[in-house]
Amino acid sequence: GYFLNPEIKIPFPENARTIESKLRALGLGSKVDEVIYTINRAAEDAAKSAQPIFVNAITGMNISDALQIVSGADNAATMYLAKTTTPELKAKFSPVIKSSLDKVDATRLWAELIGAYNQIPFVTKQNPDLTGYVTDKAISGLFTMIAKEEVKIRKNPLDRTTEILKKVFGN
Repeated sequence: GYFLNPEIKIPFPENARTIESKLRALGLGSKVDEVIYTINRAAEDAAKSAQPIFVNAITGMNISDALQIVSGADNAATMYLAKTTTPELKAKFSPVIKSSLDKVDATRLWAELIGAYNQIPFVTKQNPDLTGYVTDKAISGLFTMIAKEEVKIRKNPLDRTTEILKKVFGN
């Protein structure tokens, strides 16, 4: 999951960190924590739909792509997947994330937080796109974890758990 993994946990949007600190200072920390929790759960819901997209990219690769991956850098397969699947992942993740955010009331919580922040005198009014932000972070986190696994498979023969991996990356 995203929430319990510090490598990929989705924080408040960068341009909203000032909002976060000011809301915490005003005693609204539990609301902030609730929004962070729900955006990470939305990313987890969306990530479940990635597998068929990756399978299509892998089965659709040509010999040249496969050779570049096998002889490429430690993240060559990850880069191939990112290049070939990101637009489709965005299209698939965005409505799932929006639905998840709506289902757990994160959209409302976000609107409340932004509304509370915007009531603070002399602040720059904010209204970042929560669904787009969570979608981009969810995809980025997914590729972070894939890259980590790819390095393990390339470096450690014990992580080559299937016959195909043993054949492809064996000596």
